[in-house]
Amino acid sequence: MEETGVNSSVTPPDPWAEVAARLGADLFLDLQPDPEASARGRGATLRRTLTEALRSAILDGRLPAGTALPPYRSLAADLGLARGTVSTVYQELIAEGWLTTRQGSSTRVADGAAHPDTAVNPTDTQIVGEEPATPPTFRFPHDFSLGQPCASMFPRTDWIRATRRVLTDVGDEAFAPSHPQGRPELRRALSGYLSRTRGVRTSADRIVLGTAVQSALELLSRNVFGDSLAVESHGLPFHWQAVERGGTRVIPIPVDDEGMVIDELERSDASAVLLSPSHQFPTGVALSPARRMQVIEWARRTGAIIVEDDYDGEFRYDRDPVGALQALGPDVVIHAGSMSKSLSPAVRAGWLALPPRLVDIVLGAKGLREPDASIVDQLILADLIDSGAYDRHIRRSRQFYRQRRDALVDAVSASGFEVPGIAAGLHAVVPVGHADEHTLVHQAFGRGIGVVGLSLFRHPDADPLPNGGLVVGFGTPAASTFTTDLQALRDLLAVSPAARRVVP
Repeated sequence: MEETGVNSSVTPPDPWAEVAARLGADLFLDLQPDPEASARGRGATLRRTLTEALRSAILDGRLPAGTALPPYRSLAADLGLARGTVSTVYQELIAEGWLTTRQGSSTRVADGAAHPDTAVNPTDTQIVGEEPATPPTFRFPHDFSLGQPCASMFPRTDWIRATRRVLTDVGDEAFAPSHPQGRPELRRALSGYLSRTRGVRTSADRIVLGTAVQSALELLSRNVFGDSLAVESHGLPFHWQAVERGGTRVIPIPVDDEGMVIDELERSDASAVLLSPSHQFPTGVALSPARRMQVIEWARRTGAIIVEDDYDGEFRYDRDPVGALQALGPDVVIHAGSMSKSLSPAVRAGWLALPPRLVDIVLGAKGLREPDASIVDQLILADLIDSGAYDRHIRRSRQFYRQRRDALVDAVSASGFEVPGIAAGLHAVVPVGHADEHTLVHQAFGRGIGVVGLSLFRHPDADPLPNGGLVVGFGTPAASTFTTDLQALRDLLAVSPAARRVVP
């Protein structure tokens, strides 16, 4: 008979230990706000601070691979933050590969998120301002992440041919330090292309070349926007962050099924506004004709500046072409674009088509030498446009993505959903209730499906949209896996009780 007294070798189960295990690691994160900072925008600041604090804890080894994090509700209570703030940070870090989750299990630090050879040693000497480590790379087995086209669509043959022509024909002066406005060949080619395909009213001397919309926003924030910039309540967080780094306060303005609510913009104290009028990210709606005229009139009346992010403007499928907003007001609209969706994020080429009065201001801000854009790539892109190869690539890509869009709609519809807002672009929003969104995203990650929730793109100071959603990028999956990836997504939607509670 076993002994059950004080000296028994059988230890009774400790229910509190089981509870503690489910609650994950106990974390100390210093999130003290700046006492002199304005209360406005504090939600965005706290979210960014928490994200950076968790990354830092992973990189310096305080949170080793496999460590279970507290549930977001628990961590929110510990830190005195809103649950939605912590949930959004978790989603962002899962999507970036820092964290991982499985259905019915805790959120944990991903394997490989901070290897010993890349993690920062606190005793190491570092240069002030130097990046502490390279962020981890992570690929979902079924990758529907956003922000990139299908890599296999890159026009390699045309790029090689254009490179040979350029390097054979260009003069030696092309390899000297360049003007900050960028190569005249690409500016001329772009002015014609944007006029022909997007209705932009510009010329080569009003185009300034750079690398991306994000870097352009930071430059404009430091030199053009003034005190405050209005943005769509749901959009790209790294755009808001770039603006805030430049010293401009961000004001979120609601969006509905006609785009940004311009009446609300007029009631704000914004001195500039950032819009994606042709294809609002992430909802997919276009700014209505009446609101287009309204925002142009507002800018002219108040002396404000409009920045038009021509997000996905070239990829339209089932609707008549929506021209650039800039065509209605070239005196008050900055038309911003890049090649990241049409070609690849690896091609660092972007542009600003500016009102004449802003050209010298932007060039002065950039400095005497072009600091970022590859001159060789600029010459290659000019050749692709002039030869017609870029137009052929866009037409081929549009057909390719239209077929993918149709296949995605079929797969999602088979699970009982209607997918709105994808007459253009490279992503879709599958509508679900707010209460279901977080659960569904975690179920997707547990199945190896890389998607994000619609709430990830809500500005912290903005009200939620009427419905939540699952944001699915159909440009990213490889051609060889797309059918399998769609089946995995369909299976998730078909069996998930959360996803079946669709808000009409």
